[in-house]
Amino acid sequence: MSPSAPTRTNFTVDGHPTAAWVHSSGSSARPVLMVHGFRGDHHGMDLIAGAIRDRDVIVGDLPGFGLTPPLASGLSLDAYCDHLAGLVAEVTRRWQAAPIVLGHSFGSILVAHMAARQPSTAPELILINPITTPALEGSAKVLTALTRLYYGLGARLPETIGHQLLANPVIVRAMSEVMATTRDRGLRRYIHDQHARHFSTFSDRTSLAEAFDVSVAHTVTEVAGQLSMPMLVIAGDKDAIAPIAATRRFVSDLADAKFVELSGVGHLVHYERPDAAASAIMDFCRGRD
Repeated sequence: MSPSAPTRTNFTVDGHPTAAWVHSSGSSARPVLMVHGFRGDHHGMDLIAGAIRDRDVIVGDLPGFGLTPPLASGLSLDAYCDHLAGLVAEVTRRWQAAPIVLGHSFGSILVAHMAARQPSTAPELILINPITTPALEGSAKVLTALTRLYYGLGARLPETIGHQLLANPVIVRAMSEVMATTRDRGLRRYIHDQHARHFSTFSDRTSLAEAFDVSVAHTVTEVAGQLSMPMLVIAGDKDAIAPIAATRRFVSDLADAKFVELSGVGHLVHYERPDAAASAIMDFCRGRD
């Protein structure tokens, strides 16, 4: 279960320091640039990144998470898209090749909107567990409203109390239990340990609330009609956050998409099926160098 050891690197994107880790393959093939999900950091993508053997993989910490500070302008969808476009440009400059961009969950929203606005940033696009259902509508809207209250309260309470609420290990464990679908006890322990270690590495309470607002206000389906590039979509048929029926409809509306549907797995493909995801990614990327 141990991922390959990545190397820390730093980018400066429009003057903003951005922490990233490189899983090096020694290959001259185009690299993959991975964007992680909400409340996580680069660690969440380690297993998939470490299993990709035919090209370098770069995984950054999004602004406001891990070791990348929030953006001075705040964490809006526009700000995230601009930042990621700048990161793509920096990776292109350093590797002398445009990266193949990948986003997981919240990251799928960000990279899809970036690609729709600036198609040159993503000649190809890979989405894992894409957010295809509006969180503010449908059967999940009550839970979303409660969760929004939770993040808003965490941002408004006195700093010590607010941070304790947002980083509360019982709440983090409850989130982890809901998302994990595997019955493998060892794997469940690994998932819970990863969430305990890395789910509270957000920079501050305000930026966390801002990022949450972006995560629930947008979906990849908003820009489906503008995603004409070749795409790979990987999803689990037990995903409670992004139900598979909505993901199938999303894929059917895309101009040029390969769909890999994994049975018996939910929203944590990056933990529960990293080898299958890595294999699909390598197949998709092959021949695009």
